[in-house]
Amino acid sequence: MQTGECRAKVTAARLPYFDGDYWPGAAEDLIYQMSQEEDGRKGNKKGILKQKITKRALKASGQTDLSGNASKDLLLMHKLGETIHPMKEDFIMVHLQPSCTHCCILMVSGNRWVCSQCKYFQICDKCYEAEERREDRERHPVNFKDKHALYPVEITDIPADTRDKDEILESEFFDTRQAFLSLCQGNHYQYDTLRRAKHSSMMVLYHLHNPTAPAFVTTCNACHLDIETGQGWRCEVCPDYDVCDSCYRRDGGVNHPHKLTNHPSLADQNAQNKEARQLRVLQLRKMLDLLVHASQCRSAHCQYPNCRKVKGLFRHGIQCKVRASGGCVLCKKMWYLLQLHARACKESECHVPRCSDLKEHLRRLQQQSDSRRRAAVMEMMRQRAAEVAGGSS
Repeated sequence: MQTGECRAKVTAARLPYFDGDYWPGAAEDLIYQMSQEEDGRKGNKKGILKQKITKRALKASGQTDLSGNASKDLLLMHKLGETIHPMKEDFIMVHLQPSCTHCCILMVSGNRWVCSQCKYFQICDKCYEAEERREDRERHPVNFKDKHALYPVEITDIPADTRDKDEILESEFFDTRQAFLSLCQGNHYQYDTLRRAKHSSMMVLYHLHNPTAPAFVTTCNACHLDIETGQGWRCEVCPDYDVCDSCYRRDGGVNHPHKLTNHPSLADQNAQNKEARQLRVLQLRKMLDLLVHASQCRSAHCQYPNCRKVKGLFRHGIQCKVRASGGCVLCKKMWYLLQLHARACKESECHVPRCSDLKEHLRRLQQQSDSRRRAAVMEMMRQRAAEVAGGSS
């Protein structure tokens, strides 16, 4: 964007993102590095903060705040851009509503004023009024003698009812980007060609609509080939022992000491999975509602079913010396319920015991997983750049 066109302070906090996206974690890593540099923890190593941004550069970039914090903010955005630029072609940004070039605010009603010559220049009604009052040299395009005409385009307003009427589909593989990536890596779902992209998309939709179906292909322990659905035999005792139909017909399962049962067919499996999933979801919701109720209930003779049992688990958790780590069954059950609640809880001030601690723990685990993934991506990009440099030389 040409100098002076963007009249708003665009910081990392203004960029749009979903929970689990790549760049917010990358920004947090850079902020951590910058804070360590500032505290002098890295000794004499040349750090990020030593690359100072002058007040002249801040003013040229349209910044009105010339303090040290503004310099760090601009430096963070610069470093973030350098980090993401090699992966630019792999990112997708969807603009649900047009954004004003001057104030960067989304335009949801009224008109957007579009330039007749510049493809990506558009401003809102408020900024257009301010643009009309500016001197010629400050009007669009800035620092050019010939000025461009702006014409209005009516914005289609957001509908009053934006609720999604479709059924909510829940699946652990679509909770986070990392979980979805693990699903694709484990099943070799790729999008580098049109044929692979079609197959991968259909399989992703299958997992979305069948969350309890086996997510990964089962391999025969005898011939090590993939077992098709309904064409295998599974051990009732050993957790990961499966043989294909041809191997079972050849030796009748005599090479394994335990009884082998036939895999259910796809139709039977889908029927069983759907019924079991609905029952499990219903029971789980009742249990979590009971957990929230018991954490707030103060009645000694509560009529809510099983309320006293959950209160008893709370008291046991306080007094128990064995703990879940020592093998206490009641403590393990309590921790399982608390973790399920923490994963789904959206309340900032929840009364369920240890909810905030567990949410913070889950957030740190996710951050660590994302950091490892970002490091792997950066290493891959470095290797790719080295290969390109080697090929060109």
